[in-house]
Amino acid sequence: MQKMKRLSVFVVLAVLFSSCSEYQKVLNKGNVEDQYKMATKYFEEGEYNKSVNLFEKVIPKYRRKPQMERIQFMVAQANYNTKSYDLASYHFNKFIGNYPSSSKVEEASYLLAHSYYLSSPKSSRDQANTHKALTELQNFIDKFPQSDRIKEANKYHDELTNRLEKKSLDIAKQYYITEKYQAAIMAFDIFIEDNFGTDYKEEALAYKFLASYELGMKSILSKKEQRINNAIVAYNRFKKSFPKSDRLNKLSSKFEELNKELKITKEIYAKYTNNGL
Repeated sequence: MQKMKRLSVFVVLAVLFSSCSEYQKVLNKGNVEDQYKMATKYFEEGEYNKSVNLFEKVIPKYRRKPQMERIQFMVAQANYNTKSYDLASYHFNKFIGNYPSSSKVEEASYLLAHSYYLSSPKSSRDQANTHKALTELQNFIDKFPQSDRIKEANKYHDELTNRLEKKSLDIAKQYYITEKYQAAIMAFDIFIEDNFGTDYKEEALAYKFLASYELGMKSILSKKEQRINNAIVAYNRFKKSFPKSDRLNKLSSKFEELNKELKITKEIYAKYTNNGL
């Protein structure tokens, strides 16, 4: 029994060594036809790294030949399947440009967009690939509205749009956290204007009110009344937009403080005015 196990291991190792040796031989010294056949075989078997290495050898010889369309698509898909998404997006983009009438263009367009989607980072990091993914997803949605992949494309588009919205909101919130209240108010206004229908509107309006509250309460006398009034407007807008919000309890207490402070401010201002100060 033990001898049979050792024999089986030996046979497996021998096959692996022979396969590896054959691969190296064709890769380094094989003719272009053998390299192409082996590259295709490895691609179909899921040995994508070996497949790409062999295709790189044959590409110069097959340029402008009919086989090149198939080669370019397989190289792009091999990189996609090995999670080399930057290379995959490069090769899919090249494929679409070189073969716009190919039967594989729809699939390539989707995989191009999905490659950018999969390489898109979290909202706290640079979003260059997110913007590229959104562009390619929208291109796919516009060109292939009847595609079986359209539902997924729309889902990814919505997800990435949400990610960019969150990044913009986080930037505005950072102004609030660092007590740059005027910049925060402006940033929240721009966010709301630029992202009509966003899921973050409630949060943005709440933070705009909080920034307006802080600015009003901490202002010098000459600017205080106007800024408190602006904060009151911000609160009323929030309450009108989200009358059932869980945030209202917290915000309403600050709203009451603003009204009290506004009354005191008017009294002080009137006193100074009457005294000719």
